[in-house]
Amino acid sequence: MATLLIRNARCIATMDDRGREFSNASIAVQDGTIAWLGPHTELPPVWEQADRVINAADHLVTPGLVNTHHHMYQSLTRAIPGVQNAELFSWLKGLYPIWAGLTPEMVRVSTQVAMAELLLSGCTTSSDHLYIYPNGVRMDDSIEAAQAIGMRFVACRGSMSVGQSQGGLPPDAVVEKEDAILKETQRLIETWHDASHGSMLNVAVAPCSPFSVSRDLMRESAALARHYGVRLHTHLAENDHDLAYSREKFGCTPAQYAQELGWLGPDVWHAHCVKLDSEGISLFAASRTGVSHCPCSNMRLASGIAPVRKMLDAGVPVGLGVDGCASNDGAQMVAEARQALLLARVARAMQPAESRRVDGAQRSFFGCDLGPAEMTARDALRLATRGGAEVLGRTDLGQLAVGQCADMALFNLQTLGFAGGAVHDPVASLLLCASPQAAYTIVHGRIVVSEGRLQTLDCALLVEQHNRMARQLCAVTG
Repeated sequence: MATLLIRNARCIATMDDRGREFSNASIAVQDGTIAWLGPHTELPPVWEQADRVINAADHLVTPGLVNTHHHMYQSLTRAIPGVQNAELFSWLKGLYPIWAGLTPEMVRVSTQVAMAELLLSGCTTSSDHLYIYPNGVRMDDSIEAAQAIGMRFVACRGSMSVGQSQGGLPPDAVVEKEDAILKETQRLIETWHDASHGSMLNVAVAPCSPFSVSRDLMRESAALARHYGVRLHTHLAENDHDLAYSREKFGCTPAQYAQELGWLGPDVWHAHCVKLDSEGISLFAASRTGVSHCPCSNMRLASGIAPVRKMLDAGVPVGLGVDGCASNDGAQMVAEARQALLLARVARAMQPAESRRVDGAQRSFFGCDLGPAEMTARDALRLATRGGAEVLGRTDLGQLAVGQCADMALFNLQTLGFAGGAVHDPVASLLLCASPQAAYTIVHGRIVVSEGRLQTLDCALLVEQHNRMARQLCAVTG
């Protein structure tokens, strides 16, 4: 049985129910599961003979970070000049024609580029929402890419069925027939989904958005998912245009629409929810419907600030998502958590000066307390770990405890970015100082990143292939 010892770490932030943090502590791993954790002085001597030992004396250890929303193929279309300053709907309209040229090999390579970036930032689990399938592309291409690189994966089989001719946003050329969507989604679940403890692969049912699929597809997708016991995912209430579309087309708010279609519940998570109102938050909290908060993308597309503190206070499960590589335009999970922290705090500056209260008691227009304590560093880290695991329905991830999956990130505290910070508070320094790369990323007990280098693929070759494909993809549409 394979064993691993994380030996004498400077600090271990467990993110467990008690929020325990250990100094000078060790973690023992056996067959992908945490077998022992505690002060190094209490380590049973047998673990010193582990198959692999990492000397973690200068390191902070956290649970592996969890990314709850992504569009990995979009790494091929980062920083496209024509949409650099566009809001969501214009951005999509500018990119749909480019994405229509995607091939299976492009999806495989772009997925691995996105995953490499995530793994190097300490992320061990990621979802991917692939909703466009031209030229023979299949979700299997992404799944096989994840297996090769060694990332724990939630494959969200997306879809678009309502094209422009029917009042939808995407061109007719990139939408699918609804019966074909449901049949293919069923095949993916039956072929790939693994619901066991420690699973490396889950499949979720994920129609793209209210403005690209029909009511019928949303309802039938929910029925399909619940028949197989898998999760549901989509975009919701992302910006003002999204809100206006729901009111015009459906005569209700996005949250009301989700309720009408059976898209609320502990098996559902929605991306963005920037425009979720008080009623919507109450609906989500009562039903334990999850939210993927995507602060960088929401800022990049000027969508707004999601009312995250109000959601958390109401009891809504919230995790973090980097969102698509073309709307972020990165996939650095520590940076995403830091942005969540900063964005939650900036709401104070957005309120009219005459109505502020220096004691922090004034309520903001989001209905939440103002000021720097709006979100602490540990709150942000919890979103990136426990929060994400809860949103994805994974009770075996997101914390460091005996019996949990051995998914961990180790950060070297002796680097320049931590200087003068880690000596005071290693955990807060991770979120407040410059966002670091991980020294080690461990997925199910396997060292996937070692001393800052990806171990499973040749990054230089991958980037070369990826850049060639990015040029090729964009050249097709001029």
